[in-house]
Amino acid sequence: MEYVHGGDIYTHKGMTDFSVNLNPFGPGRAVVEAARKSMDQIGNYPDASCRKLKSALAKRLEVPAEHIICGNGAADLIFTAVLADCPRKALIPVPAFAEYEQALRATGCEICYYKKREATGFQLEEDFLDLLNEDIDMVFLCSPDNPTGKLIDRSMLWKILARCETYGIRMVLDECFIDFAENAATASILADTKRWRTLFILRSLTKMHAIPGIRIGYAVTSDMEFLEKMEQSRQPWSVSIPAQVAGMASLKEGMRVKRTCDFTNRERIWMENELNKLGITHYPSDANFILMRSGINLYEKLKKQKILIRDCSNYKGLGEGYYRVCMRQRGDNQKLIDALGEILYAGQGEF
Repeated sequence: MEYVHGGDIYTHKGMTDFSVNLNPFGPGRAVVEAARKSMDQIGNYPDASCRKLKSALAKRLEVPAEHIICGNGAADLIFTAVLADCPRKALIPVPAFAEYEQALRATGCEICYYKKREATGFQLEEDFLDLLNEDIDMVFLCSPDNPTGKLIDRSMLWKILARCETYGIRMVLDECFIDFAENAATASILADTKRWRTLFILRSLTKMHAIPGIRIGYAVTSDMEFLEKMEQSRQPWSVSIPAQVAGMASLKEGMRVKRTCDFTNRERIWMENELNKLGITHYPSDANFILMRSGINLYEKLKKQKILIRDCSNYKGLGEGYYRVCMRQRGDNQKLIDALGEILYAGQGEF
């Protein structure tokens, strides 16, 4: 099976990796140490209910613990949610994260697509609401969006949610990159899960805390019947002891999260300005990554300079010439900009 994501450091060894959207400072020491110490407990089965982690999340998020489900990364919860709901017909705005479609296809679901327009920065527009009707069982949204990094306006999310409530559509809202958004507290609609049963918020602890090798994510919804179906639709013990312990430790990194958010937002603004100077087309982002477009094969050109970026040509709704880069620390970011400048100079033309 073709690998369709970033972070394939096993194929592309020894490269500076801009293809994954993680905390540029790596995992925090306390999280690593907590995971390391938990290895003393691997002779036991993990708590299948993740009770301590749910309790810690409930306190942080100010939602009931029984509204939370934890999983082996956000992708695990995407597949479990689809398997539990068994939608007949689903709607995905594209471009979008590949796992939405993969999970839906695995259950034989019919998929409809809404193609976001490049002219509007790949934002959802009012005509999207017209597609939410009695024929649709599930819709996948992402805010900040992947691959554009753009937040969906809250007023639009509420309009979509109202339609979903009217027609009984499960609204899966992926907020895995919300912690990188400068206005995360006001951009998220997680609090609305308490009164809207169709709303299912998906989050990951691996992005901000840079622990993708641990695999830990969670989701929030007030639909208790749906949560029970999810529990019955998956394997037990899906979240390991190290993952649960690392997850709890990560929730104590409030100041580190703020510093990282401030840093990545400053670096994104800096990088956007540098891309403007080079004349590279890119799209407004609210997250820790940028989508850009070029007539030059930047993926192959940068690979020769030991820099790995995300080739987005396999995103439905994009195609050849689209690339995504994350924010790393300034030295690496400068290295990327310098390399792009060299490619432009060598081509004696424009991107």
